[in-house]
Amino acid sequence: MKRSCSILQSQGPRWLLLMGLMVLPQVARAQWKATVGAENRSMGHQALAFLPNEIWIHAGDNVTWTFNSVEIHTVTFLELAQVRLPFDVGCPGFASGETGSFDGSTCLSTAPLTKGQKFTVAFPAIGNFKLVCLVHQNMTGVIHVLSVGERLPHWQDFYDDEAAQQLKALLSDDDLDREQAQIAADHDDRNTNSVMVGMGEVTANGGGSRTFSVMRFMDAAKTIHAGDTVEWTNLDPATPHTITFGVEPMNPVFPVNAILDPDGALHGTISSAADSVHSGLVLATPQDQMFLPTPTLTVTRFRVTFTHAGVFPYICALHDGLGMKGKITVLP
Repeated sequence: MKRSCSILQSQGPRWLLLMGLMVLPQVARAQWKATVGAENRSMGHQALAFLPNEIWIHAGDNVTWTFNSVEIHTVTFLELAQVRLPFDVGCPGFASGETGSFDGSTCLSTAPLTKGQKFTVAFPAIGNFKLVCLVHQNMTGVIHVLSVGERLPHWQDFYDDEAAQQLKALLSDDDLDREQAQIAADHDDRNTNSVMVGMGEVTANGGGSRTFSVMRFMDAAKTIHAGDTVEWTNLDPATPHTITFGVEPMNPVFPVNAILDPDGALHGTISSAADSVHSGLVLATPQDQMFLPTPTLTVTRFRVTFTHAGVFPYICALHDGLGMKGKITVLP
């Protein structure tokens, strides 16, 4: 008995090392962090992006996404070849609570979440898993899940720096700012009763795509005369907006009190402050897709004719919480 004890004591450090190696794979799982969306102080500039949008981890690791904008987003993993469903449907359905697990066998999605909320996903199986937002079509990413023995190319500090760099590049887009200023100057030169509805730019990297969107009506306050018509045009390549006067509809997708003009623009008429007119979703027509029929044109322009004097405020029913509002003053 004494001899056995002496053997254990002499080999104690070796036994402790072996026991540590046996336990380590079960408890030392990395906890990775990333963010969803970002915005400037006024909330008018929105980064519709996963930051960063490409992460390498080990099987068994977790990733926690923190939502960082008032604009809603989802963290969604779909099955292979599954088509994205509307954000109010989920994948279908939504994960309950603040955690979930994804191995590719069944979809996983948060409900639309907003600033300050978090969601953690465990990845028990190896694979390359595409990450999407159900609200924004050009907001994607990928999680590469490697076996425990594989070497990871980066650590958390790298991803923190990368996310900060991507955020700065998206929210301080000088090219888009110059384009916005030039378009506004062109509109002023022509003295047209027109309003730019947002602007945006879609970019991509090896992990997926992201969008920078200006959630504002440019030259939003107009002064016109009774009988004049104002035209709104969505200049964002990816983000839909609405032009909503009066009562906000329960379902913002479809127009209210508006008809199609011969050129395909929707047209409403307002005679008093009691009138409600709504454009429905005004958005760019999606690109044609191979092997699929050419899509019909979507509505990119909306017009309203004002028959009487008054002051008529309007909003984007999707983004008024971000400050996307305007006003038409009609003189006799």
